[in-house]
Amino acid sequence: MRRNINRWQQVFIGVMTIGLLSLGCYLFKDFIDYRIVALILLLAVSVLAILFDIFPVLISALLSALILNLFFIEPIFHYKINSAESALLFFIYLLVALVNAVLTNRLRKQEDKVRDKEEKENTIRLYNTLLSSLSHELKTPIATIIGAVDILKESGDKMTIDQRVDLYSEMEIAGSRLNSQVENLLNMSRLETGNLKLKKDWVDINELIFIVSRKVPRIERHVLVFHPDEHLPLFKLDAGLIETVLYCLIHNAVRYTPNGSEISIKTNFDDEKLAISVSDNGKGIPDDEVEKVFEKFYRVSSSTPGGTGLGLSIAKGIVEAHDGSISLVKAESGGAAFIINILVEASYIKNLKNE
Repeated sequence: MRRNINRWQQVFIGVMTIGLLSLGCYLFKDFIDYRIVALILLLAVSVLAILFDIFPVLISALLSALILNLFFIEPIFHYKINSAESALLFFIYLLVALVNAVLTNRLRKQEDKVRDKEEKENTIRLYNTLLSSLSHELKTPIATIIGAVDILKESGDKMTIDQRVDLYSEMEIAGSRLNSQVENLLNMSRLETGNLKLKKDWVDINELIFIVSRKVPRIERHVLVFHPDEHLPLFKLDAGLIETVLYCLIHNAVRYTPNGSEISIKTNFDDEKLAISVSDNGKGIPDDEVEKVFEKFYRVSSSTPGGTGLGLSIAKGIVEAHDGSISLVKAESGGAAFIINILVEASYIKNLKNE
């Protein structure tokens, strides 16, 4: 909180807090002993010491001591204190308030140092995890491309057309995998720095789904079920980013389900909300891991080796940047179903044509 409020704003808030509390106590001074008032003001100083910097808190502590003396300790409206007990209470209050402010401030600074240290350690741990994952994710497709190029150089003339096509296909898949990892890193960086800017334009969601599905490697080994709704209007979205989200969800379904599994994509538009679901009939995700799948670097315990654990966290960030939400539920077939909901502007011109 204090990071968002400058020193003089903190002073103003502290003075107002002490002033309002004092006014409230003064209105009920016939029913409240000045010792109770001292405890109330001391509590207020303690709370301010937790929230604010040392200078505003010291100002508040001194002000509370002066108000206590002037308005609540006999004689009222005079700084002179007649009884030794009241004088002792005043000086003890002033000492406790000041010491409390200083010690609380020091303890908070120490906590901040510990927190900053933990954050740095967590950041280092996360990036070590990222580098470890990338070392595998990048090494494999690079090795595939280099190996294929070497084979073509050495034995290109002796190879059949089918063998060359197979090598080109492997190179294309490896290149696509590399490009996907680079895009993930760029999108993660943009999300973390708040530099992810949406470039919205009118998008045909049916066409976008067809384009993405053709880009996913080895999707032909699965059964893709998608019946486009011809009555859907155009939607104002960032096509490139939504393509990234759909690619991640479809690619995960392909990657983590056996060959021959069914992948179903459905769309719906109702009450200005676009809904897209990507589901499969695989083994699904354990219930205790459902809430964690969107965390950065998290990978499901039963998943195959490889992957950085960034895809779903990036997909979540992109959908939320569109003022939408993404969730994971259990599909009717028993597998995983990812559901996207986005409040989106639609092209009413196309709606009229469809009608």
